[in-house]
Amino acid sequence: MGRVGRVVLVTGVSRDLGRRFARAVATDPAVERVIGVDVVPPRGDIGDVSFVRADIRNPVIAKIIAKEDVDTVVHMSVISTPGTAGGRNTMKELNVIGTMQLLAACQKAPGLQNLVVKSTTTVYGASSRDPAMFTEDMEPRRAPRAGYAKDVAEIEGYVRGFARRRPDVRVTMLRAANVIGPHVTSPITSYFRLPVIPTVLGHDPRLQFLHEQDLLAALQHAVSHEVPGTFNVAGDGVLMLSQAIRRLQRPSLPMPTFAVGSLGSALRSARLADFSPEQMAFLTYGRGVDTRAMREVLKFEPAFSTAEAFADFGSVLPPTGGLTDKALGRVARALPPVEEPIGAGHG
Repeated sequence: MGRVGRVVLVTGVSRDLGRRFARAVATDPAVERVIGVDVVPPRGDIGDVSFVRADIRNPVIAKIIAKEDVDTVVHMSVISTPGTAGGRNTMKELNVIGTMQLLAACQKAPGLQNLVVKSTTTVYGASSRDPAMFTEDMEPRRAPRAGYAKDVAEIEGYVRGFARRRPDVRVTMLRAANVIGPHVTSPITSYFRLPVIPTVLGHDPRLQFLHEQDLLAALQHAVSHEVPGTFNVAGDGVLMLSQAIRRLQRPSLPMPTFAVGSLGSALRSARLADFSPEQMAFLTYGRGVDTRAMREVLKFEPAFSTAEAFADFGSVLPPTGGLTDKALGRVARALPPVEEPIGAGHG
């Protein structure tokens, strides 16, 4: 072929993590070129990455893969919040149709050698019937009926289909636990940024986190080590929700499920936090994933444990107060009466 290094195409580079990953992988000596693709240009410096404005829902993506002689595709553009996509229908279309078109383009590319897909442990769902730890071969106890979890289940199905049709391509799927860190904006970080944190009365879920730097490192590791398979990726250990809230030194407000649901819709319309049904289930039952395959097969070791990743996220949070407090107060007053708020010391 006469080429010295890899040509990597990264989708979803207009968002912070996609942009940072594309920049990081461009510094890898084994990589010759990185092409970043998204519908809008990224804000901020993309270093040596060539940006191509394209919608992965459009078959033109196949031309880019062929013209640029791409051998590695890293798919990072699956989005978790309808708000960032302009509504649930657009989100589903970007996620599912976008992935289908991208895989169709990959299928037509004879030079493609590696496909790395950023997935999520949300695919396991969260219910009272869950095992203590999900391993990669387990199915969710309740199949997701809507939202992000359903998108991810469909996307993973398409990726497995692609892997069967192109056994010559190494396919690595990383199921990341909730990604957290000072720069991450997601449903879970918005929740922990609330000045008073609503919790589901009688439940103290186990949470696992992955630091944003470890997500980028895991994706880079998957690109350079070429280990096919599906891997749970999470920091060591778990944190109970009560411990997490205590560490942030924020007050919690335990509420019956129905009240958290109505508070969730109010917070969503005030654009303060996104409480989807899957977020509600996660904050009720939590989720634990087994990461042995990540260590033993993928040979990846996160730098931050779950507790350390959470501490780093918490280290930049401003003290509570201000407008969010007032908004939350208005919301709380509009709800059916519940028990008195209990301070941060409540376990």
